[in-house]
Amino acid sequence: MHKTLLETQNLIKELLGQVDTENKVSVIIAPTFVNLSTAVDLTKKSDITVAAQNMHFENSGAYTGEISAEMLQSIDVDTVILGHSERRAYFCEDDEILKLKAIQAYKKSMTNIFCVGEKLAERKENKHFDIVEKQLKNALFTLPAEAFEKIVIAYEPVWAIGTGETASPEQAQEMHQFIRKVIETQYGKTVAENIRILYGGSVKPGNAKEIFSKPDVDGGLIGGAALNTKDFNAIIEAGKS
Repeated sequence: MHKTLLETQNLIKELLGQVDTENKVSVIIAPTFVNLSTAVDLTKKSDITVAAQNMHFENSGAYTGEISAEMLQSIDVDTVILGHSERRAYFCEDDEILKLKAIQAYKKSMTNIFCVGEKLAERKENKHFDIVEKQLKNALFTLPAEAFEKIVIAYEPVWAIGTGETASPEQAQEMHQFIRKVIETQYGKTVAENIRILYGGSVKPGNAKEIFSKPDVDGGLIGGAALNTKDFNAIIEAGKS
């Protein structure tokens, strides 16, 4: 919940003036719902994709305050973030709700950036692999293999978001490798190798290159650093190497 309309416009214009993404990295921005249409207009002539931060699992109905896939697609938004740790923590989104949202994204041919990750207590109790595997299986594994052509997994160690703490590159690699193995067990090696897995836990210009250098880390889900064009662009540049 950052940036007014004017602030969003200024941030995107700054980003367009600095970022060179051609043939090297994919850049996706996810502003608040009220600024999505403006973001789409501003980025039309660029390689930057606009995503929504969430959506409902029904086409329409008496769900005050919610946004449907069809509403998003009507303004040319075809990418959505689902299961973000803050949605899980503050808005009680559980695996069953996220399964319905993932099914809806698949039905509507939307790109689904699906977030998984453990809390600090769960990692300290060595339950982090179990938690992430459960989140993947419960929400995504009713989908057919073809659905994974439009799914991106984002691993968010919740204990490393907004705390200044960051999982080590080795910890990120370990979990990303595990996620790929879980997907391979269910859907086969080809699906597992082709899926993009992003790391989302306090990625900054100073640590991005080392994190992105790991073989199973395909990019980042950037939070606070994306609110500053200089920092965000430095992370994008790190992704090119």
